[in-house]
Amino acid sequence: MQLRWTQRGMMWLGALLTLLLCSSLKGQENSFTINSIHMQILPQNTVQNGENLTLQCLVDVSTTSPVQPLHQVLFYKDDVLLRNISSRTNRESYLIPHVRVCDSGRYKCTVKLNNKEKATPEYEVWVKGVSDPRVTLDKKEVIEGGVVVVNCSVPEEKAPVHFTIEKFELNIRSAKKKREKTSQNQNFVTLEFTVEEQDRAIFFQCQAKIFSGSNVESSRPMRSELVTVRESFSNPKFHIIPEGKITEGDDLQVKCTVQVTHQAQSFPEIIIQKDREIVAHNSLSSEAVYSVMATTEHNGNYTCKVEASRISKVSSIVVNITELFSKPKLESSATHLDQGENLNLWCSIPGAPPANFTIQKGGMTVSQTQNFSKRVAEWDSGLYTCVAGVGRVVKRSNTVQITVCEMLSKPSIFHDSRSEVIKGQTIEVSCQSINGTAPIFYQLSNTSKPVANQSMGSNEPAIFRDKPTKDVEYWCSADNCHSHSKMFSEVLRVKVIAPVDEAKLSILLKEEVESGMPIVLRCSVSEGSSPITYKFYKGKESKPFHQETLNATLAIWHEDTASKEHEGQYYCTASNRANLSKHVIQSNTLTIRVYLAPWKKGLIAVVVIGVIIATLVFGARCYFLKKAKAKQMPVEMSRPAVPLLNSNNEKTLSDASTEADRHYGFNEDVGNHAMKPLNENKAEPLTLDVEYTEVEVTSPEPHRGLGTKGTETVYSEIRKADPVDSLKRNYSNRQGNFSKT
Repeated sequence: MQLRWTQRGMMWLGALLTLLLCSSLKGQENSFTINSIHMQILPQNTVQNGENLTLQCLVDVSTTSPVQPLHQVLFYKDDVLLRNISSRTNRESYLIPHVRVCDSGRYKCTVKLNNKEKATPEYEVWVKGVSDPRVTLDKKEVIEGGVVVVNCSVPEEKAPVHFTIEKFELNIRSAKKKREKTSQNQNFVTLEFTVEEQDRAIFFQCQAKIFSGSNVESSRPMRSELVTVRESFSNPKFHIIPEGKITEGDDLQVKCTVQVTHQAQSFPEIIIQKDREIVAHNSLSSEAVYSVMATTEHNGNYTCKVEASRISKVSSIVVNITELFSKPKLESSATHLDQGENLNLWCSIPGAPPANFTIQKGGMTVSQTQNFSKRVAEWDSGLYTCVAGVGRVVKRSNTVQITVCEMLSKPSIFHDSRSEVIKGQTIEVSCQSINGTAPIFYQLSNTSKPVANQSMGSNEPAIFRDKPTKDVEYWCSADNCHSHSKMFSEVLRVKVIAPVDEAKLSILLKEEVESGMPIVLRCSVSEGSSPITYKFYKGKESKPFHQETLNATLAIWHEDTASKEHEGQYYCTASNRANLSKHVIQSNTLTIRVYLAPWKKGLIAVVVIGVIIATLVFGARCYFLKKAKAKQMPVEMSRPAVPLLNSNNEKTLSDASTEADRHYGFNEDVGNHAMKPLNENKAEPLTLDVEYTEVEVTSPEPHRGLGTKGTETVYSEIRKADPVDSLKRNYSNRQGNFSKT
């Protein structure tokens, strides 16, 4: 009791001291630092599955406070927070009990103190091995053909898990069946196994594998409980009756039996086979029976199969039967005969035991004796056999094929003559023998070589196809099994129409034709059957300007007198009845030029020159007539209307000499002492330059006689004009002066 009070007192004393210390430090700031942090993994980084794993985080913190500060310690696995611990100590631990594969990874710890933080490096932890799987079965006893459901699980592990389950027979090391499956979302798997007919006591073994990073961890193989297998039916057994030696003619019985357990819900199917042929079967009882009269054909291997759902059991036996007599043999004098020849058949048995014989053709009996003779016809062809019987045993001999051959009739050869044969196209030639035994071998030939061979299984015509290029003769031969030689047909003559192959247009002499001379065009073909239709075209005209049909390989068109209208481009076409409308052959294009004859060119030149000369003459004449008229006009206009008067109003005569007039170009119009206006001559152009020259004219006094002279001032108009006009004007002035004088 005192001890309890003592402990309580110490607790209160500690609390009081803590409060006093805190109060003394109140208002002061404490400093701290994280010196280091380290993590330890116990017992080690690699641990076995199922062991305990401890993570210790060691923290070294320095502080000015007398009390260790409160800090946080955090544990991480693959950057995922596992645990957060608040502590004042420098060591904290995190325990992982019974580690599994899923606990493998990278671990670290981190310390946080206020706003300061420090972490350790990451440490790799590897968990080795997988916990033992649990194997459970849905039953411990099963019948053949049944199903066992196997469940394999690893409850402590996390998915995905890869499971391997094997089926074993007791006391046999190797597995009879193996199955694997990966469970992605669960840590268990359920599989079904079928129980086979050879299974007696079986168990199952399971192993689990888990992928951890780049490693694969495997568990120990765990074995299930033992499963007992019960038979649903026994192995089949054969029973052969009669026992011992079996001879042909005996009643043979092949029986197959099986024992069925009470657990089976129905009878299995029993099948008896001879080789691969099913001879008997039964699914309603526990046995199947095959009964037959024994012959050598029933020798061989017999198999009995008992099948029920997934179970099949098999057994076999060999049956030997003794031959009563050998197989009969049928022979003939010949197998190929001409119609009308004799056929001999005979049947025999080795050892010649007494037997009943019949000879049959197909299913019909032709003789009830050992031998058979007959003069054959075509319908006697067929398969012959011999049947021999001793007691209940009947045997059939080998088969003999007899062929009776009828002689061929003369073959006929023909083709469809309703349509003409065009070169290069296919013609069908038929050859047929109406009578004769098939098969018939036909051969078609022409004048040069054999064309083709054909075999016919009936009397239908053989059809040959050929592509003749010219008129040809065909014949055919026919042959069959008859000993007679080949039969030949008549000759078939076929006329082949050759289409127009190539057309060419040409002109006689040369392509430049003199006007007035004849034009001769020739349209020719290199090949083609007549009649051939020729058409001549000019330029781009759609209709021919000449057309004719001839039995020749060329056609000629001529024009007696060539002219300019015949100049241009020409072409021709050629066709016959072998050419379709869309395949008319067109020739080359020929260009024709028409030129004038030399004498015509000379005549035209003469005419042109004459016309030019006449034109020149007429022009000259018109020119001179116009010039003459121009000379008369100034003379009439230069005559004065009023005579000149002197100062006494008397008429004065000019003594001026013709020489003075010639030099000064005197004009009568200035005699009135007046100046001629600039625009008096309206016919002259306004652009003429006018100059005035002062001239003194002395006129005699009438009353004074010749000794007294007076002077007057006359202005002469000098114009810069055409020299011809100047000459005309001077001439007129002189005439005027002459008239005054």
